[in-house]
Amino acid sequence: MGVDVLTEVVIDRPLAVVADYVVDPTNAPEWYVNIESVEWRTDPPVAVGSRLDFVARFLGRRLAYTYEVVELVPDERLVMRTAQGPFPMETSYEWSAESARSTRMTLRNRGEPSGFATVAAPLLAGAMRRANQKDLARLKALLESR
Repeated sequence: MGVDVLTEVVIDRPLAVVADYVVDPTNAPEWYVNIESVEWRTDPPVAVGSRLDFVARFLGRRLAYTYEVVELVPDERLVMRTAQGPFPMETSYEWSAESARSTRMTLRNRGEPSGFATVAAPLLAGAMRRANQKDLARLKALLESR
């Protein structure tokens, strides 16, 4: 059973402001509740082929993984994948203008757990959904306060 979690939020900031902030992975620890650090393995800025080391804490466990950017359409979409560990994951961001001053952002995490993680997939999906909702609320508050 795969995991596919989709969450979205409308942020009262122009699309370019939201996309520029989110596409810079060095900002991730500021708005992602569970991300502790991000380090570049390739030179910035983000481009297809960029590789980034993330350290996160999820369900009480420390997770270290490397994302590779597999798709980037400026001000529209960013897709990153990791193939490591028992739960290979794809994370994607999409942005669309709701108006000249507001942006709809979609965050999607999907993956195919293997081994023991297969049994825990429903639990993981629920925890991911709750975390993503917190992350997007935090991003909204952060960007709207600027």
